[in-house]
Amino acid sequence: MAERIAEEKINQIRQSVDIVEIISEYVQLKKQGRNYFGLCPFHGENSPSFSVSTDKQIFHCFGCGAGGNVFSFLMELEGISFLEAAVKLAEKANVDLQVNFSASGKGKSVSPEVQSMLDAHELLRKFYHHLLVNTKDGQHALEYLLNRGFTRESIDKFQIGYSLNSWDFVYKFLTKRDFSPEIIEKAGLIIKRERDGTYFDRFRDRIMFPIFDRNGNCIAFSGRSLGADEPKYLNSPETVIFNKSKILYNFHLAKPSIRKLQQAVLFEGFADVIAADKSGVENGIATMGTSLTEEHITLIRQNTESITICFDSDKAGIEAAFRAGNMLIDVGCSVKVAMMSDGLDPDEYIKKNGPEKFRNEVIGASHTWMAFKFLYFRRGKNLQLEGDRLAYIETILKEISKLTKAVEKDHYLRQLASEFSISLDALQQQLKQIFFTEKRKSNGQPPPINKTSVRVKQDKKLKPAHYTAERRLLAHMLRNRDTAYRVQDLLKGNTFNIDEHQAIITYLIGFYEEHMKPDSSAFLTYIQDENLRRIVADIEMMSINEELSNQELTDYIKQVLNYQKLLKIKEKEVEQKEAERQSDFSKAAAIGNEIIQLRKSL
Repeated sequence: MAERIAEEKINQIRQSVDIVEIISEYVQLKKQGRNYFGLCPFHGENSPSFSVSTDKQIFHCFGCGAGGNVFSFLMELEGISFLEAAVKLAEKANVDLQVNFSASGKGKSVSPEVQSMLDAHELLRKFYHHLLVNTKDGQHALEYLLNRGFTRESIDKFQIGYSLNSWDFVYKFLTKRDFSPEIIEKAGLIIKRERDGTYFDRFRDRIMFPIFDRNGNCIAFSGRSLGADEPKYLNSPETVIFNKSKILYNFHLAKPSIRKLQQAVLFEGFADVIAADKSGVENGIATMGTSLTEEHITLIRQNTESITICFDSDKAGIEAAFRAGNMLIDVGCSVKVAMMSDGLDPDEYIKKNGPEKFRNEVIGASHTWMAFKFLYFRRGKNLQLEGDRLAYIETILKEISKLTKAVEKDHYLRQLASEFSISLDALQQQLKQIFFTEKRKSNGQPPPINKTSVRVKQDKKLKPAHYTAERRLLAHMLRNRDTAYRVQDLLKGNTFNIDEHQAIITYLIGFYEEHMKPDSSAFLTYIQDENLRRIVADIEMMSINEELSNQELTDYIKQVLNYQKLLKIKEKEVEQKEAERQSDFSKAAAIGNEIIQLRKSL
């Protein structure tokens, strides 16, 4: 497909976009030295091993091995073709590709069935919203929302709509527009009757809240009843385009604010997100009626490490906040918890106290994670009773012992000492006892070592001399055209020992026949094989000397050629043993002389 775009256009795109800016839309990057680092979007990890080079315009993950240029990043992350990636980047760079291809705008290559589901949702989203704000049929629903504190701005921003009180309007509306009933049913918009195989609408006479994926595609709905009808909220079923464990409500709108503020506010439901947004909190997101999942956390961490949890202040909400906070803390996030009085949820609090108080006295005055645990563990205890009080202090000391920063430990110990009129020395002494008790439980031993894992890591690091030599030669060849040709001459017709390394040389010499200067990003586009692209990206990130001395070059070439001689020696040793086994001693002696000469040449 790439042949349909002229090479000069590809080069123009590559020179017009910055890989750091593009990847920053998906991954939170921090500069360290000359490169940028973040959490790899291609595999789960807690410590950043994903590196982006602004000089070379390439990326590489030292954890999973993913690597390439800006085109391959989009291709791999979004599952799109080279042509689609080029079109997407051309739009950002304002480059006219002059090809008859239209990017879907959804950034993803999908099957006709999935595309039909997305189109059906998009059509209904627009129609539901039109019904709510522009028709008599939706007038009562609009008044209901306005009476409950919704504004026209919020209704438009979140594209809230209304579904007619009809059993088959959606079915007729979509089938008349050539959507098949089977696809509409799979999309969760209609339901099939078992008795006669006919269809009826899933949503009827409800306020419709569209649900969007991270790219802004409408993929599902949540319908709220206007009165006492049950269920209060009726959600789309899970489908091939809608998976609750992966979707965060409002993420596509909140993402710019999350990145700007470097903080996300996590709510329990979309009503809270909308109410908070109206109050000026635009970095709010929510899970879709499910507990926080690893997929949710991965998506959040790609954009920020600082999260404020703002759940309902009733018992269930506090328990949910505690579970979510522990999950986020475990992966290295900085967590705060916003608390509200009187068992209110965020929506109720804003209606009762106003947006300014919510911003300043709830979100702005959020508790640190440790301060929240002070409140969490005292629930259900009567601290006037000596037993409850001592049990609470013991629990809090165990939590303080988990802190890694000395200043934090001292701060919370002093807080505990002040509240219960206990000497700081006594608390510090008990903290030491807790530490040694925990140490005795594990017999003072560090966690057991996984020998297999250690061996695997060693295998990765301890490579043969010829392997390392070939990698370093390739690193210099990728940076210098003359070095590439010089290495070719010194090999004197021999090849590298690693097949992938030799394949890269073949590609590189072909590339240099057409390009006078090294260009990491352009070379990665030139290579057709994805595995080779990853290896090249890995080699490009190697730290090598700026200048390749004659001695260093000679040593590397010697290691490459010597390995082939070592293989020849082993082959001759086998032949010699076979000759001895057959009592052909003259042949064995001749082979022995060959082995001696080969060893001398080493």
